[in-house]
Amino acid sequence: MHRIPVLLFALFFACCRGASQQQATAYPADSATVYQFTKASRDGIGKVYQGREIAQVMGHLGASWLERPDREREERTDLLLKALALKPTDVVADIGAGTGFFTFLMASKLPKGNVLAVDIQPEMITYLNEGKIKRKVTNVQPILGTESDPKLTAASIDMAILIDAYHEFSYPREMMEHIVSALKPGGRIVLVEYRAEDPNVPIKELHKLSVVQATREMKAVGLKLLKNDDRLPQQHIMFFGK
Repeated sequence: MHRIPVLLFALFFACCRGASQQQATAYPADSATVYQFTKASRDGIGKVYQGREIAQVMGHLGASWLERPDREREERTDLLLKALALKPTDVVADIGAGTGFFTFLMASKLPKGNVLAVDIQPEMITYLNEGKIKRKVTNVQPILGTESDPKLTAASIDMAILIDAYHEFSYPREMMEHIVSALKPGGRIVLVEYRAEDPNVPIKELHKLSVVQATREMKAVGLKLLKNDDRLPQQHIMFFGK
């Protein structure tokens, strides 16, 4: 993403906007107090949480971009995988799994564990199921969630990882509350987000997230920042826990 020219990136999100509607979810009763609403900016949805306008969602029409050949080199997903320090028995929820690019990388490191690949777009679930068949993988479980609920069982996961996804959540408070409840004791939540603090990262502002902002939003659901790993070229790897 970070090497895509600004104009191309703009066109990409313009074509994806509205290409795949999220599943309809009723507004929770406390939405009026948790969120504020304003006129949407060019790349936002007009919904504000903790002072941050929520970004538009990348639709399933962007699937080919998620699977681009140079993604590993650009984003150094190999370094991200090392940073996670997965145990062979871990159960990991990949929230916003998309086509499963990182899902299947993690699955290969979990011979006695599982990856719960959560996405809200049925088209992405199809990609994930096709990927399982193609790769002959048995430890990946695609899950169709909603805008406000990832459909995870309580106390079922060792880690939840959200790669360039959290900033697009339409219901960040509700989603994170569900994810927190799904953590086993000692479980961690990992946010991978482009650095809002760095003006040289050529990503639109609403698709970046700072450590300060992420920490503020995670505190609202009872989490604290455990570590910010800076080994990636342009993204934070932020570990949160109770």
